[in-house]
Amino acid sequence: MKKKVRRNNKLEEFIKKKKYVISISLSAVLLGVFFFFITLNNVHTDTYDMERFSMANETIRSPVTIENEQETEKKVRETVQAVPDRYNISTEISEERINYVEEVFDAIATLETEEISESNEDEKTNEGSNTDKIAPLSNQEKVNRLTQILSEPIIKSLDNETLIQLIMTPKNEREAGKGLIVENLEIVLNNGVRTENIQSAISEIEQSIKYASLNEDLKEPLMELGKFAIVENSFFDVEKTQEARKEAASNVDPVVIRAGEVIVQEGQTITNEIYEELNLVGLLDGQRNFFPAIGLSLLIILISSTIGYELYLLARENMLEKGKLISIIGISILVITLLKLVSLFPISENQIFYIVPIATGAFLLKLLINERVAIIFAALFSILSGIIFNGEIPGSLNVEATIYFFFSQLAAITFLTNVKDRTSILKSGIGVIIVNLITILLFVFLSFEKYDLIDLLIQSIFGIVSAFLSIVLTIGLIPFFESVLGVLTDMKLLQLSNPNQPLLKKLLTETPGTYHHSVMVANISETACEAVGANGLLARVGAYYHDIGKTVRPQYFIENQMSNRNPHDFIDPQESAKIIISHPYDGAKQLRKYKLPKEIIDIAEQHHGTSLLKFFYYKEKEKNGKVDETIFRYPGPKPQTKEAGIICICDSVEAAVRSLNEPTEDKIEEIVASIINDRMTDGQLDESPLTLKELKIINRTICGTLKGIFHSRIQYPMKEAK
Repeated sequence: MKKKVRRNNKLEEFIKKKKYVISISLSAVLLGVFFFFITLNNVHTDTYDMERFSMANETIRSPVTIENEQETEKKVRETVQAVPDRYNISTEISEERINYVEEVFDAIATLETEEISESNEDEKTNEGSNTDKIAPLSNQEKVNRLTQILSEPIIKSLDNETLIQLIMTPKNEREAGKGLIVENLEIVLNNGVRTENIQSAISEIEQSIKYASLNEDLKEPLMELGKFAIVENSFFDVEKTQEARKEAASNVDPVVIRAGEVIVQEGQTITNEIYEELNLVGLLDGQRNFFPAIGLSLLIILISSTIGYELYLLARENMLEKGKLISIIGISILVITLLKLVSLFPISENQIFYIVPIATGAFLLKLLINERVAIIFAALFSILSGIIFNGEIPGSLNVEATIYFFFSQLAAITFLTNVKDRTSILKSGIGVIIVNLITILLFVFLSFEKYDLIDLLIQSIFGIVSAFLSIVLTIGLIPFFESVLGVLTDMKLLQLSNPNQPLLKKLLTETPGTYHHSVMVANISETACEAVGANGLLARVGAYYHDIGKTVRPQYFIENQMSNRNPHDFIDPQESAKIIISHPYDGAKQLRKYKLPKEIIDIAEQHHGTSLLKFFYYKEKEKNGKVDETIFRYPGPKPQTKEAGIICICDSVEAAVRSLNEPTEDKIEEIVASIINDRMTDGQLDESPLTLKELKIINRTICGTLKGIFHSRIQYPMKEAK
């Protein structure tokens, strides 16, 4: 029989695990498909069937940011071509030509000096005699003498007429002319003279001489000197030119088509250039849309896998009831739908995504499930918001939206500390408002853009409204999840613990002994659960209702027997066992009738597991040696949760300790250890997630609690009077 029961239990466990796997997989896939299709248009772009030189029926913007390589190459080519050639100016040539000019003037000055010196010597020689004076040199003779002392290039380039005109010019005027032409030559030659601009350089010299305040007779020879002095002194430098072109090309910014940039206006002709841009950004090629869809699919796979893993962890801890699973799916769909609806409005000016009540999901998930699930889903929702609010520009993410939504949800989770009180949602909403405003200011100060005060005010109002709507939605939706989906929250448990609840009133009035027993078990169980990290409030409320079935036949339970007559003394042990064994299931029936949460019903059904009614079993065995043990065992199920397992222990412990005449510390420790050991050896805790380490902690906690409760009844030895 026991082997058959074990096989049945294993089969039930296998079926249960298989159902969990199917439920988790379907849920993850369902959410993944929903996320994919609701974000698909944010990465998918429309394509157009257009011809060159046709008219655009609508304004088309670029869906991506991409470099127009063809235009970049064109811009580089034009920039390189605009770079002027680089030349080397020969200072040696410049100095040489200026020296030639100065040489002419210096030679004439030297010739004049020699002529004066010879004239003075001749006067001294002929002084006092009648000898004839030597005649002065003629201009031709002076020219002849100049040709003997001037450099060959000068003689070859300058004619005699020019030299004669310079010789005939008074010294002071000639010096002024020298200064003028040398100064202008230095300017022109230092600027560089190339073959193609020799004439312009000569014209520049001539113009400066022409309008100078000089003797008109001197201007012509000066112009001739200028023509002679101006030669090519600037030569093309290949290396410098190439280096300058490379530098110019490297400084050219690439031509980039920005995401959201208008490519063609409605009614505009599609030129070759526009057509090429449309083709470049993929608006003429529908096949390119497969790549963003593949990228989105990979992201959704990661998100769905994360969701599946979190659901698996919940299932492993026996926390994934049907109502909670539906709640997770419903909250996810609600939050993403809200994001999508708000994203349909323009967000360019006032950042309207600040108004989304994203914290609703975080509030609900922490209240209905736990903090870990709330944080994980907060991160997933934030990632999806970055895609949803990307302005339908493939390949881009709205990082501001991602950061804002993540910190808003994290604030909701952090500040919601006392989940047993609905007013705590209002208090945590203030924290969400503060974090929202801080995040908005963060973006303002990080941005280079200048914000108007009115824009900042509007965005701040959006952040406040977001927190307010989150509070309203959370408070409004909590009753739906509690009543319709049957999800048990701490706030619901607090309502059920109210003594004015109909069943608790019935328990108090009809079975006061059982009521007192239930309160004691509740106190002990709550402390033990909190010591091992279980839900103490659930244990307390479950203990309040665990013996509600005793109200069906209260007189058959010893704590309710006000007189000395025990009805079990007058009936068969099997009949007594039947009455006692039925109370967990009578209680579960009443709890279902009053529509109490499944967790409370499970505790009522499981708090005795499949344990043996030893008193009536051995009483029957005294009369019948072949008694069937299964008749005296509860049909189960065994405790499936930590809370049910702890109540199973505390129920027996409280009854046993209460029956002691003198509950000393040693007796209490002995009874608690004995009951826990009995439950373990009888296999009553095999299906609960309680570990041996936790059972040791439970043992110490129960003993400490009972010692405190029965402290006044413990008798201490009195000293004998001497």
